[in-house]
Formats: sequence, structure tokens, C-alpha cells
Amino acid sequence: MQTVFYPTVAKENLFKEDYIAYKSGHSRGSTVDLTIVPLDSKIPSINPNKKYAECATDAKNRAPDNSLDFGTGFDCFSPIAHPEYQNVSPQVKANRLLLATLMQEAGFKAIDSEWWHFTLKNEPYPDTYFDFPVNK
Repeated sequence: MQTVFYPTVAKENLFKEDYIAYKSGHSRGSTVDLTIVPLDSKIPSINPNKKYAECATDAKNRAPDNSLDFGTGFDCFSPIAHPEYQNVSPQVKANRLLLATLMQEAGFKAIDSEWWHFTLKNEPYPDTYFDFPVNK
């Protein structure tokens, strides 16, 4: 899955470069990964037999999704996915700014390495990492 999710980062560096946390804030329910999807969008069809380009390439060549273009696919571990990365189109910059502004106004803060990742500023259990089984 390297081509799809971390095309430019060596697997052994995913933790070191803060793309994956040893202990995840997601377990507290205070951290979310999200994107913006237009209301009138259709769920895209993904052809399982097609080889899509890596997640850090142009949107028309990546696996299709129905979100606005943020410069990379969702959950793409690449320097291009860093919110402050500058070598993206003005529209991508505007989309990233929109998402960050909406989330900040809702009380969340961003991280430096992923445009889609936000954590509540005043989370109720900031030093707790929950570990429990999930049942269907």
C-alpha cells in the first residue's frame, strides 16, 4: 500500500516523521480525520482492476473520491499533505484554508503533517489513551 498511502516516505520513517502516532488521540474521541464533500456530489466508483497513481499526484490521476481537491488523497502520508506545503494550486490552498478555518472556529487545532487531521483544543482526556475491544 506504499504507493497509495505513503509514496514518498520510507515505511520506517512513518512514526519518526509524525505520520503515525505510537499512541493515538483518535482513541479519546477528540481527534478526527475529515475532508469536505460537496452536497451534490456522487459517491465515486473505484475500479478494483485499475492501477491508480500515487496519492500525492494530480487529483484526476488518483483513486477517485468526492471531496474537494486538497492536493493529495485523504490519508496520504507525503510532504505535499502538510497544511503549509506551498507548491500546490491556489484552489488547493483555498480548500485547505477553508477546512482549517472551519475546524478552528469549531474549537479544533491542526497538526503540521496532515491537512485532514484535527484535535479538540480543550479535549476532556488529553493524557489518556483508551484501549478497548471494538465489537460489531
